[in-house]
Amino acid sequence: MKENTNILIEKGEMLPLMEEFYTIQGEGAHTGTASYFIRIGGCDVGCHWCDVKESWDEKLHPATKTDLIVANAKKYAKIVVITGGEPLMWNMNYITSNLKKEGLNVHIETSGAYPLSGTWDWICLSPKKNKLPLDEIYDKANELKMIIHNKNDFKFAIEQAKKVSTNCKLYLQPEWSKKEITTPLIIEFVMKNPQWKISLQTHKYLNIP
Repeated sequence: MKENTNILIEKGEMLPLMEEFYTIQGEGAHTGTASYFIRIGGCDVGCHWCDVKESWDEKLHPATKTDLIVANAKKYAKIVVITGGEPLMWNMNYITSNLKKEGLNVHIETSGAYPLSGTWDWICLSPKKNKLPLDEIYDKANELKMIIHNKNDFKFAIEQAKKVSTNCKLYLQPEWSKKEITTPLIIEFVMKNPQWKISLQTHKYLNIP
């Protein structure tokens, strides 16, 4: 049975599902939009400030039939956001093709550290210093979301912005635990560099998932 499950996971017909929920997108270009979130377990990028560390170990999250995930998603909004963890650790072709068949708009939030699979309407790339994105994903990103934890992160953000296409939207987002310190710095930076916009974790201010 375990061997069969592993084969289905390789095909993307099962995925380690951490949680799925209907809420308001709180970050980036689609802030304020009703969206159905599918959070896939498994991540080895290891950001020390990650607010969903429980997603890292995929063994903690049950292998779930992808068809069931799709059936749940189509009951809600027209936008589905696949996040993690790091969803690109898994084969995204099956789930995205089936979500698209249901007429849904499919977004991903990714560090870009793994090869891109799946068919996407919107790719939010959020690079991390300890495991950089693969070169192939930069020009496919619709949105670059850089998390600002300290002053050095501005330099990293500038470096990463040079690698994306000119059509990619640029966002700076304060890391939640440091927001009182970094938000004023981000405001100052964006006013001097208006090609950037500010992303806030508005779902946390609204106290929603």
